[in-house]
Amino acid sequence: MTISGLFILIDQIDHIDHMKSIILNKPTRFTIESLSEPDSPGHNEVLVRIHRVGICGTDLHAYQGRQPFFSYPRILGHELGVEILKTGEDVQHIQPGDRCAVIPYLHCGACLPCRMGKTNCCTELSVLGVHTDGGMRTKMILPADKLLPSTSLTFEQLALVETLGIGAHAVQRADLKPGEKILLIGAGPIGLSVLEFAQISDVDVILLERSKKRIAFCEEHYNLFGIINNIEQIDRELLNALHGDLPTAVFDATGNVQSMNKAHQLVSNGGRLIYVGFTQEAITFKSAEFHRREMTLISSRNARKADLQRVMDHIETGAIDTTPWITHRTNATEMTTEFPRWLDPEYGVIKAILEMT
Repeated sequence: MTISGLFILIDQIDHIDHMKSIILNKPTRFTIESLSEPDSPGHNEVLVRIHRVGICGTDLHAYQGRQPFFSYPRILGHELGVEILKTGEDVQHIQPGDRCAVIPYLHCGACLPCRMGKTNCCTELSVLGVHTDGGMRTKMILPADKLLPSTSLTFEQLALVETLGIGAHAVQRADLKPGEKILLIGAGPIGLSVLEFAQISDVDVILLERSKKRIAFCEEHYNLFGIINNIEQIDRELLNALHGDLPTAVFDATGNVQSMNKAHQLVSNGGRLIYVGFTQEAITFKSAEFHRREMTLISSRNARKADLQRVMDHIETGAIDTTPWITHRTNATEMTTEFPRWLDPEYGVIKAILEMT
């Protein structure tokens, strides 16, 4: 898709203040449209102004027509930094003027996973910007319990909380122990979120990544135990790096079926494999080999409220520096032409931020 092939409808909008929403009407086609003002918030609801929207791989896949569980038209955006404008009845933990991160996972509260506290696995889970309209608009109504306030974080930092929450949850699922030698496959935004929390867990991380730009980014900003970019010789290089051992934990953050199949062979006996990325294709491995290693296979889906709150705490204390993460910024009128460029890995996007105000 070329930039010139992108269709943009601007409905008598002259200034960003008049623009209400960016709508993905079908793959590769955005429209910028005015919408009716939201109603007043109801019981346990809040009206928010959207200030910043993080652009996620989910958004890029939706633009390309490759996002599963997705229908068009859709307002994208689930990584949000917002301001509270008005609260409904019985809302007490936030008030107008508060800056907040958003938990974009809408769970039912009644199914067995919800009753177990695993709200990220809700059988009726609906995600903002995927199953229902998200935050690429000026204002929206949200459930009050999906807002996490901060007195110190900026709107840009708040828009990064959900992405970092993916890594926080995956690392928590893996139950890493200080001093472990682990392998991280893939240094996209999700892989980097895993890396942040792996290093907080005081483990040694070997990175497997092919992109020279991503490797350079990681070398500049992280203290890695090792970097491997030779996919064909990964087994040998791992054994050399670990003096004949294999990693006790392997995180695959690629969503690439070939990588995910290969990852089974890179885990030490008694170790665990954590799938953070996912694919629609079948993952296959030999049962005898899986049992020989007595491997633990773990999937990690989204995040929970506690994960996101932990992210915010680490940003507030300085344990996580979000400054390097944001490599590209755009406003609503420019985004429609910038968006296609972000599909190219060589463009060097780690995280792009949309400024709605």
